[in-house]
Amino acid sequence: MSFSGKKKETSPVSPLNKRRASWSELWVNHHHHHLLSPPPRIPKSDLTLLLSDPTLLTIIAKVPSPHRKTLSLVCKRWLRLHGTLVRSIKVSDWGVLESGRVVSRFPNLDNVDLVVGRCGGLVSFTVGVGCYQSVDFIEEERPLSAEIVDRGLRVLASGCSSLRRLVVANASELGLLSVAEECTKLQELELHKCCDNVLLGVGAFENLQILRLVGLVSDIGLMIVAQGCKRLVKLELVGCRGGFDGVKEIGECCQMLEEFSVCDHKMEAGWLGGLGYCENLKTLRLVSCKKIDCGFGLGECLSRSCPALERLHLEKCQLREKDAVKALFKMCEAARRLFCMTVGDWMMISSAWRWLLGTKRNLIFLLIMRVKLLYLEGCSLLTTQGLESVILHWHELEHLKVISPLLSALFSDLVELQWRPDTRSHLWSSLTETGIGNKGGKFFKKT
Repeated sequence: MSFSGKKKETSPVSPLNKRRASWSELWVNHHHHHLLSPPPRIPKSDLTLLLSDPTLLTIIAKVPSPHRKTLSLVCKRWLRLHGTLVRSIKVSDWGVLESGRVVSRFPNLDNVDLVVGRCGGLVSFTVGVGCYQSVDFIEEERPLSAEIVDRGLRVLASGCSSLRRLVVANASELGLLSVAEECTKLQELELHKCCDNVLLGVGAFENLQILRLVGLVSDIGLMIVAQGCKRLVKLELVGCRGGFDGVKEIGECCQMLEEFSVCDHKMEAGWLGGLGYCENLKTLRLVSCKKIDCGFGLGECLSRSCPALERLHLEKCQLREKDAVKALFKMCEAARRLFCMTVGDWMMISSAWRWLLGTKRNLIFLLIMRVKLLYLEGCSLLTTQGLESVILHWHELEHLKVISPLLSALFSDLVELQWRPDTRSHLWSSLTETGIGNKGGKFFKKT
């Protein structure tokens, strides 16, 4: 047997010849491996899938409104649930409406504003029931034809049957009829750039209660509204051209009308006389009116007044015509609350009041003698002398609030101003005439 110089390589150990580990070694190795190794990896999954849609919807509704928009980016399911919470929307891109994406994205809309219709616009929405605030986008307006507006209204009506408020511009009669057929719950309608012919479709809204018209509406349009909207509660006219006949028809047909607003009107002479036929009218608002009435036909006003009127609002009005102011006060003789905000020509009002005070025949019908609340704001010509005359003659006045730049300059040097009547002296002066303060005067009178 010969041996070579090379070292013999050892063969690998066979697993059969390997020594079996003892139980103590197995126990130590197991616990050592358990302590050093990381915990087992749990597979990633969406735990919200275990929640039902109503439960998850309740959770999303409790998130503050500024953070709700980001929740829609989580997944498609959250996007769909977030869309069901949106109630109010203002559409700036008309193509989004015509494509049907607005209806599919927000199926529960009840307040839609379609006035904008601007090129390359966006869509802003407000989450919550009864919230009608929305964001305005400053972009160049692009006029839309009546055909395009009608197509958008048909798409909206087909997917939003629960609509309650709609604002639209340049719509036609057919477009409004398509909305009236599908959206039977509509209660508030605002029409911009409307005319008399468009109002033929307004009568199809059976439950309409609030109507705002912005455009050149004449007596014919007001008569159409009066015949079709019997349940009207609030009516606002902006830039309209109605007259006595139209306002009278509104008063006779719309028995439930409680608030009537006129803004920047081009009404015909004598229109104030028609307000006397609004027997249940409670609030009259005049906003940005350069004139109240032209003066012709005011005799009709002085023969009839609003019996149920409670509040008169004058905001940014120019009261230059003395006869018109007299007719307005006579029409509102039953009012108890008078709000004047940024009213020009305050001395004209004072002169009209002095005329009414000097007329014994109209004294019992005088508005200013019955007012209990007076609110004045922004009346630049108001002086302390005018306030003094008001306080001396308005015997039923209980609340007076004045916000005037002239009066604020008068008290600008004062650090604090508080005025409160002396109730004890006021009570003593009121009991003086009754004789209650004279103790024993009845039984111990000297002979």
